[in-house]
Amino acid sequence: MAEAVAPRPASTILLLRDSAAAKEVEVFMMVRHYEIDFNSGALVFPGGSVDKGDKEIIATPALYSGGEGLDEATLSFRIAAIRETFEESGILLARPKGSKALVDAKRASEIEAAHRAELCDSKITFLKVLTDNGMVLALDELVPYAHWITPQGMPKRFDTWFFLAAAPPEQVGAHDGKESTDSIWVSPREALEGGESGRFKLPFPTTRNLIKLGKHASVKAALDDSRGKAVVTVTPVMTRNNGGRQLRIPLEAGYDGEVFEVGSVG
Repeated sequence: MAEAVAPRPASTILLLRDSAAAKEVEVFMMVRHYEIDFNSGALVFPGGSVDKGDKEIIATPALYSGGEGLDEATLSFRIAAIRETFEESGILLARPKGSKALVDAKRASEIEAAHRAELCDSKITFLKVLTDNGMVLALDELVPYAHWITPQGMPKRFDTWFFLAAAPPEQVGAHDGKESTDSIWVSPREALEGGESGRFKLPFPTTRNLIKLGKHASVKAALDDSRGKAVVTVTPVMTRNNGGRQLRIPLEAGYDGEVFEVGSVG
């Protein structure tokens, strides 16, 4: 019997902005490189694994705001979410030291140009990027949204927290050209239509979270609905039924169902 694989802690952010053209939310998404071994070619939210450097930042509370009362594990998920989002999109959820306003787009772009590539190549730490540029991570901008753990028996497993955050004004983001090959601001409706038509490849958790997000017509409505709400952990259970596959998730997780058909057995 194969040894059980422990899930790796990971984080992702659904960066939101209000659509200029319609009464709907837009979310920043990227297409993962086809050669990547997890979710290759999929349309996903920016994110990735918690690393050692995220935990080192915890030891310096002056580098983040909004961490009051949070334990080390919770802090590491939030710090990783902001770091991974910066690495993958160039969008920085931080404030200049002493400021109540998020970093402006021009300054964020300068920091991105100077440090993003080195950070992605592990030639510099996120702690040093923050320290050298006088930045304080805006952990208080993150609203817990969902918590998914990859099912047992999968070769790669992740324990992933999803957060909502309003995108900083005028920071538009761009993919890195390595882990991701394209990026787009898209409404949940358009992303889901693309998944149906074959334009996009959408992982199951991404689909469920887009459907949930699409119920809100504005960024404020989405954030207000999730703020303070208990998050139910989802570990899907795969079953086979009449030649098809089904995923079972907790009804109380708020995804409008408990059993979902996910295709035929190959």
